[in-house]
Amino acid sequence: MAVSFLLTPEQEQLKAAARAFAQQQLRPLAAATRAEPDPRTRALLQRPVFENAVAAGFLKGLIPMPFGGAASSGVDAAIFIEEWAAQSPDFVISMAGPLIALAPVYQAGTPEQVDRFVRPFLADSGAPLAAMAFSEPEGSANFDTEVPGHGIRTTAVPDGDEWVINGRKAWASHLCGWDGDGPDIMTIVCRTPGGISLIVAERQHLAGHIDVEEYYDLPGLKGCLTTRVRLTDVRVPRGNILGAEGQGADLTRNAFLPSGASIGIFATAAMRQAFDIAYRFALTEKRGGPVPIIEYQAVSDILADAKGKIEAVRLLAWRALDAVMSMHPSGTELALHAKIFGSETGVEVINELIKIIGVTAYDEKFPIIRHLMDTLSYPIIEGSNVGVRRRQLQTLFRTPGYNPLSASGMA
Repeated sequence: MAVSFLLTPEQEQLKAAARAFAQQQLRPLAAATRAEPDPRTRALLQRPVFENAVAAGFLKGLIPMPFGGAASSGVDAAIFIEEWAAQSPDFVISMAGPLIALAPVYQAGTPEQVDRFVRPFLADSGAPLAAMAFSEPEGSANFDTEVPGHGIRTTAVPDGDEWVINGRKAWASHLCGWDGDGPDIMTIVCRTPGGISLIVAERQHLAGHIDVEEYYDLPGLKGCLTTRVRLTDVRVPRGNILGAEGQGADLTRNAFLPSGASIGIFATAAMRQAFDIAYRFALTEKRGGPVPIIEYQAVSDILADAKGKIEAVRLLAWRALDAVMSMHPSGTELALHAKIFGSETGVEVINELIKIIGVTAYDEKFPIIRHLMDTLSYPIIEGSNVGVRRRQLQTLFRTPGYNPLSASGMA
């Protein structure tokens, strides 16, 4: 089969529509977000734009077509994620909750569960939210340990036809929902009598049982509504468990594959914007010399190295997200590489581009620094590279029969 990296006419249209939405609505939103000091207030600025995005059909673009959405491929999703993340990555993270929270529903949900849990995100209006309640304040790198008092501490105890859930969760965007009563869907990683399990709580189960302990004031991704919450006696029907008790550890790892691949896209968007800033600076600034600084080899070398790495990360992330969303066996390894290589390359590239600009870049009013602050989060969110992602690659490498050529298709 021939391989082409050219966008189809439909993908060109998607790119144009996503770029227009980003420039018209996300760019002013990002400016308003940066100007607002209160973390909760600035996160709530997103809601009207979120509703506009839903009305335009973009949320359906995060739901695979077999489940009623419009995402025909991971490349389609990657195209509009990059266009939006170039203007407001925090908005995309807020909207992309279904990428993680619904992934285990697709994998292990019954037809009735799939229909019920996915339905809110196929709407043409409103601002439906999904959250994957995984991380806990004590840390979650060893979430699946069976050592008493360690690992996941959130518990789900059976009581008749219900689970009663208690515990604390943190870091996932929109754990508290827009109004403090929770998102439309919260996929909760918890400990049941049968082991680590995933149970889906719907908004009617969460309302009145969530207490926000802290609104995090983040140095980057400032528009993300990021909280630490306590769940108290959340009662959920027994039928809302995904798969079987004890299946939650594997489902949780798989749930973070789409978001891991997406981090490569976020890093690409940040590098793309930082490159544009540094490139324009080099074309116009003389810094007291006789010619624009792009005429100096050292400056051009930084730009050349940065541009090559941007293109490499983009293609890797496209392939990774496409493999994950199509449930191809190569998706696991490619998503891990996109997360690790993409996020760390993003930090490296933007740091190098800052050297072109010099001390001027250290002024908060100069735009490149905010891309660095956003990118600094990418190696540590969605499963930290050190505590989670590289350990997953280690496990993969140690699997009997592992073939290094399989992910590339060259085996």
